[in-house]
Amino acid sequence: MAHPLNKDRKWAAFIWFVRWQVSSRLNPYPILYPFTERSKLLISRGMRGATGNLYCGLHDFSEMGFLLHCLRPGDVFVDVGANVGSYTILASAEVGARTVAIEPVPSTFGVLRANLMLNGLDHLVDARNIGLGGEKGTIKFTKRLGTVNHVATGNDTDTIDVPIETLDDVVAENTPQVIKIDVEGYEAEVLRGGRRALANPEVKALIVELNGSGDRYGFTDTDVHRELLASGFSPFSYDPLTRRLAPIATFGSQDTIYLRDVPSVVERVQSARPIGVRTAWI
Repeated sequence: MAHPLNKDRKWAAFIWFVRWQVSSRLNPYPILYPFTERSKLLISRGMRGATGNLYCGLHDFSEMGFLLHCLRPGDVFVDVGANVGSYTILASAEVGARTVAIEPVPSTFGVLRANLMLNGLDHLVDARNIGLGGEKGTIKFTKRLGTVNHVATGNDTDTIDVPIETLDDVVAENTPQVIKIDVEGYEAEVLRGGRRALANPEVKALIVELNGSGDRYGFTDTDVHRELLASGFSPFSYDPLTRRLAPIATFGSQDTIYLRDVPSVVERVQSARPIGVRTAWI
């Protein structure tokens, strides 16, 4: 209810929530959700991140709003840990950017592909059913944990083998302007395989999940933060309603926006066209 797009319409948000809780139990099939002006999303019960969009308009309000305002048609966006494609759909269907979407779990990748077909994005999105890491190879992933599927550890038994590439190889021919990395704690390894990419000054921003889950692999959020600082990035907060970027002292508790070439990014977000989300414009 405290979400910025719901704070002035709490009853409407509550009704959305109740309707979905009831209807998703009666109807086992995906629904077609009008995501933004130019995009749609298939949502089923249990899709935690996707249903957050249904409840709130934009589940990750600051980060998704930043993506919509920072990207331009023809830019390249790399979505590492794309899941069912919420960020990819925003970048390519709404903005018109080209996206490389990385999703390692086959069942989730199938939903991602369905969302791409629904939005007619085969010409803009290069979807790859792989993982990313510090070097090429094969690694085990969990497969039945939905949005929190992750690189398996010794405690995980229901797993699949997934080929992994490096971020450097993925962006070798297409330098991205924005990269999102949401890999449930494996961010340090993804960055290790992307140091050449991060050194490219054309990469203006990263959106990185930092929620403490790297501990399972022996990494801390501070390790990731220091790696990004060493690559010339600094953490910022963003308010999509005012389009204000503000430097912060350290990383946030979930996703954090890291910027380089801040004046260029400020100009981008302030000059972006208004975008309709649910009943609001940002």
